[in-house]
Amino acid sequence: MSAPKILVFGGGSVGAVLIYLLSKSINISNVVVVCRSNYDSVAQNGFTINSTIYGTGLQVKPTAVRSVSEATLACPDGFDYILITTKAIDSGKMTQAEMIQPAVSSQTAICLIQNGIGIEEPYRALFPNNPIASVVIYMPCTQTAPGVVSHTTYAKFILGAYPADSPPAHLSTVDHLTEILNAGGATAVHEKDVQLARWMKLLVNGAYNPICALSRLRDVQFLGSSPGAQSFLRKVMGEIASIARAEGFTEVNDEIVDRQLAISTGRAPPGVEPSMMADALSGSHLEIESIVGNALRIAQTRGLDVPRLEAIYYLAKGLDMSFEIPESLQG
Repeated sequence: MSAPKILVFGGGSVGAVLIYLLSKSINISNVVVVCRSNYDSVAQNGFTINSTIYGTGLQVKPTAVRSVSEATLACPDGFDYILITTKAIDSGKMTQAEMIQPAVSSQTAICLIQNGIGIEEPYRALFPNNPIASVVIYMPCTQTAPGVVSHTTYAKFILGAYPADSPPAHLSTVDHLTEILNAGGATAVHEKDVQLARWMKLLVNGAYNPICALSRLRDVQFLGSSPGAQSFLRKVMGEIASIARAEGFTEVNDEIVDRQLAISTGRAPPGVEPSMMADALSGSHLEIESIVGNALRIAQTRGLDVPRLEAIYYLAKGLDMSFEIPESLQG
C-alpha cells in the first residue's frame, strides 16, 4: 500500500503530537492540518514537541491550512484518512461531520479521536459507506504556546471500527492506521468493539470533567472539599457504570469503579486538572453533550434513574451557556 495522505482536523495539542507520531513512518508532505488560532505559527514554524517520552525540541512541519476547503486544494487527489482531533463540540450552523464533508471521498476513512460516547452516529449518517474508526486516547498533552506542545507519560490509542461489525475492508483501514501509530512510537491496539474502551474512559471523564469544571477544583482538591465528596463522586461513577451495563458492557462493574476511583484518591494534591475544567477557567465551550449528555439520553431511553448525572448535566449546560448567553435571554 502506498503512503496514505492524511488530513488532521484540529491543530491543538492532540493533533500536534499525533502528527509527530505520523511523521516517523509517513513523509510529512503527506500530512495536512487544519489550524485555527495557531495557524500563523504552525504555517511558519510547524510544531515543536517537548515530550518526556520522545524528547524535547522535536520539530515537525506539516502543511498547515485554515479550512477544509483549503485542505482540498493542498491535496487535490484526496485523503485516505481524516483524523478528527478537535473537541467534540458542534457550534454554529454546521456540525463537525458537515465541516469535513468537502474532503471526504469514497476512499476516505474517518477517524474520531475524541472523548465521549455516542459520537459516531452523525458521521455514519452523513457517510454511510465510508470506513469509520472510533479512537480512545490516553495522551496527556498541552499547548503551552502557539504551536508548542508539552507531552508526558504515554501515548496510548485504542482503535475500533464503527460499527463493530463493519466489513473486512473497513477493518483493514483500522489495522493500517494502528500499524502507522505503532511505527511512530505509540502504543496502539485494534479492538473488535471499541465501545467498551469508550465506556471505561467515560467512567472517569463523565464524572470528573463536569464536577471539576463546576467546582473549579482539581480532582484531588474536590475529593478533599467535604466529607461526602468522595462518596458523591463514587455514586456518579456508579450511575455511568449502570448505563454501560444496560448497553451490554457488563465488564464495567463495581470493581472497575472502585479501581478507577482509587487512582485519584492515591494522587498527591492538587491532582489533575481535567480538560473541561481548563475550558471552564478559560471561558471556552465545554464538551457537555459528548461526555455527559449522550450518556444521560441513553439512560433515559433505557428507563434508568441517574439523578446525580442528570443534575450535573443541567448545571454544566448552564455553565457552558454563561460563556456566551444568547441575546434572547439577556433581557
